[in-house]
Amino acid sequence: MIDRRIALTAALTLMLLFGATQPAWAERQKPLLMPGKSALYQRVLARPGAMLHISAGSAHALREIKPFSVFYLYGERRIGTEKWIKVGTDSHGNTQGWVREKQLIPWNQVLTVAFRNPAMQNRVLLFKEREGLKKLIQSNDQAAYQQLYQRAVAGTLDNDSPVIAIQPERHVDIQEDFYLVPIQQHEDIYLGSEQAMMLQVTTVPLKEAPPPALPKPVEKSVATPEKRPPQKAKRFRSGLVFVTDATNSMGPYIDRTREAVRKVYRSIDRAGLKDEVSFGLVAYRDSLGASPELEYLARTFVPLKEGTDASTFFKGAAALSPAEVSSQDFIEDAYAGIKLAIDELQRSDYAARYVVLITDAGARSADDPLSSTGLDEAELRALALEKGVSIWVLHLRTPIGRPNHAAAARQYRAISQYPGIGDFYYGVKMGRVQEFGRVLDALASQITEQVRSVVELERARAPRSEPELAPAPLPAADTQLAEFQQKVAKLGYALRMRYLQSSQGGSVPEVFNAWLVDRDFQNPALSTLDVRVLLTRDQLSDLQYVLKQVLIAAEDGLLSPRNFLNDLKSLSASLSRDPGEMQGSTSATSAGGSNLADLGYMREYIEDLPYTGEVMSLSLESWADWPAKRQLEFTHRLERKISYYQALHNHTDLWISLDGGPITGDSVFPVALEMLP
Repeated sequence: MIDRRIALTAALTLMLLFGATQPAWAERQKPLLMPGKSALYQRVLARPGAMLHISAGSAHALREIKPFSVFYLYGERRIGTEKWIKVGTDSHGNTQGWVREKQLIPWNQVLTVAFRNPAMQNRVLLFKEREGLKKLIQSNDQAAYQQLYQRAVAGTLDNDSPVIAIQPERHVDIQEDFYLVPIQQHEDIYLGSEQAMMLQVTTVPLKEAPPPALPKPVEKSVATPEKRPPQKAKRFRSGLVFVTDATNSMGPYIDRTREAVRKVYRSIDRAGLKDEVSFGLVAYRDSLGASPELEYLARTFVPLKEGTDASTFFKGAAALSPAEVSSQDFIEDAYAGIKLAIDELQRSDYAARYVVLITDAGARSADDPLSSTGLDEAELRALALEKGVSIWVLHLRTPIGRPNHAAAARQYRAISQYPGIGDFYYGVKMGRVQEFGRVLDALASQITEQVRSVVELERARAPRSEPELAPAPLPAADTQLAEFQQKVAKLGYALRMRYLQSSQGGSVPEVFNAWLVDRDFQNPALSTLDVRVLLTRDQLSDLQYVLKQVLIAAEDGLLSPRNFLNDLKSLSASLSRDPGEMQGSTSATSAGGSNLADLGYMREYIEDLPYTGEVMSLSLESWADWPAKRQLEFTHRLERKISYYQALHNHTDLWISLDGGPITGDSVFPVALEMLP
């Protein structure tokens, strides 16, 4: 017995020293390479309902796989007429089991597309075959396109039609009804005079709808997207946060804002809409490091959740007063106030979400040492749009701020740009309090009217397929206000339509392969798709860390210009191909390490990508030709993206848990391609 115990102890010791499953010298199994590649491995995406088995052909499933899980291919085996794939979670030999091939989708880069709102351009036609789409594009036959489009809209496509489906009539918001449309193949083509891209995609809704009722013969018929059964819609609630400059020049405007809100509260109370509109109030000043006497940088005086009650709002608003001291200079940290307001607006709480900035000065840009957010217009606007927030700006063009007027207008027009509508910027000439009040009254009244019209329709709720709620802007005394109100009305109409149609159901088409073009056939200048990269929350953290290390190393002079660009390109290529490998794709985090360029793999990672960003097209020669100022602007853009990643990571309401559980490091978000390095 003693001898057996000694032997067992020795065996356990050897297992701890050398590994229980295989000798230390044994080479780990590698995934299957992509055809013609020496470093890129084959990867697949799990369809909803995919099951993991312990062996090929096994009747017993280990578990259901999270939809859209990404796997590496480690082997193939055919059992009878069925093909099975051995899958693993990484490229280091950690295999999980076997999955039927039909439950997987090849995905050799992580680029995906989201359909843009069809209210802004034609809906996208999805074609069965590449040749059918290419022939139509090359002939530029507008009449043939119109005929196909009208038949797709009417649901009367015949069996011989080259079109298999059409984008849903209802805008499917990828944040509220997550879906995935991975890109399989691509081909460059000209649509009229515009450079366009033909894409083969696979449509993968998260929750598969029941099979559509197909006309006979079933095996050859073509279906438009299936509509879900009507569901009880959430209330159409509007949340509006006023973000006001609270420096010492703003006293009259703060008072006038309170007056405008008081009028709206009376109006919504009379209309019985007390619980449908909520106001918040955020104030900002400037950096306390430069002027400690300012007391605060940004502060919430009335949280949105408390802003449905007038007495609560005015109790909080009464505490807001302009600063008694001046900030360091004329511009202030307006973006600190906007970001705090965006944080207030949760997607799940409000169908319409607005931020109204009221200021007489420009904002501190991201490269300003006194900027608290590290964000510029592009990054802050992207964060707002991801949360479905529109930003409006009432810029008080006072005489004292004349030298700053043009620069501030550029900033605020950029940050208030809304897709398909334009900017929500209004410049109040001479900062006149009377004109400011008139604009504020008109805007607040329009929002109240928008909510009232939806609520009245809901109360009547006569079934209808196309609710008729055309924009009805209030009469305006001047051109600028009339134009501004038209934009507000158009936005309100789009938000109401999205809400009213949400209870009618609808989804992206069922799971199938199709070809489409990324621009509007009738107006090629308009893009119909947004390109995104699906990242997990942990991968976004890795991206932020690695990019920061690259920039630190470059600033410390540890990277030559060539290595700096190679590291950036390596990081960018890894993101598009395999985000899980980004930590090892640059040399910035390890002394003497090798990036993709050093290893000779850069071309493999970049070639065959349908879309690339700014970094990919930047050459060492171009970098060397740039003046120091332009190089500095480039690195500042990267720094702003790092700040954006942190803000995005912290907004847990944006992340999607694929299995319906709590938000974790495995939760995903489709990051816009232009926001990546």
